[in-house]
Amino acid sequence: MTLPASAFLTVWTILALNILSPGPNVLNTITAAMGSGRVAGLASAAAVGLGIGLWCLGMALGMTAVFAVVPYAHETLTVMAAVLLIWFASRYIRAGWQGVSGREATLRGVAGLGPRQSFLRSLSINATNPKALTTWIAILGIFPTAEASAGDIALLTLGACLLSLGIHTFYAAIFSTRGAAALYLRAAPLINLGVGVFFLGFAVRLTAPLLARAL
Repeated sequence: MTLPASAFLTVWTILALNILSPGPNVLNTITAAMGSGRVAGLASAAAVGLGIGLWCLGMALGMTAVFAVVPYAHETLTVMAAVLLIWFASRYIRAGWQGVSGREATLRGVAGLGPRQSFLRSLSINATNPKALTTWIAILGIFPTAEASAGDIALLTLGACLLSLGIHTFYAAIFSTRGAAALYLRAAPLINLGVGVFFLGFAVRLTAPLLARAL
C-alpha cells in the first residue's frame, strides 16, 4: 500500500453511507429476505458484494488508463464528483423530507426465490443499477487513482467488496421479518436526510481547494 489510510477510509465511508441508504440493491436484498427467507437474502448479499467489487475494479482500472493519457483528467473528475455528490444530496434530502412529511412507503416480499435465483437476480440488478455507475464516478473523483499502485487498487476493491457484503448480510439477517422491514422504512427518511447533509458537506469540502486555486 503506497497511499495513506485516509484515502481509503474516505472512500469506504462514502460507499458505506450510499449502501446504507435505500436503493435498488438494498431494497432487493430486503424483499428477497422477506419473501423467500434468509438464505435467499444472504445469496442476494453475496451477489451485491461481488458486483460492487467488480464495479470498483473495472472503474478504477479504467480511470487509471484515462489519467495516463488525458491532461487535467483528475481535476475534471473532481468537479464531476462534486456535482454528483450535490445531486445525490438533493435526492436524499428530498426523499427524506417526503418521508418525514408523512408519505408512507411499503415493501412487499418477493416469494419463491431459491439461492441461485436470488443471487443471479441481485447480480443483474447491481450490474444495471445507474446509482452504482454514478457512485463510482463520484468516488474515483475523490480517491487518488492516478497515484495508486496495483496493491492500492486491490485493497480498495477488497474493502468495497467486504463492506457491501457485510452491510447486505446484516440486512438479510435482520430484515427477514416484516416487522424489521417496517422499522427500517420508518427510519429511512432520517437516514436519507443524514446522508444527504453529509454528501452536501463533502461536496463543499471537495470543491473548496479548486475554487481557492481559481481565485
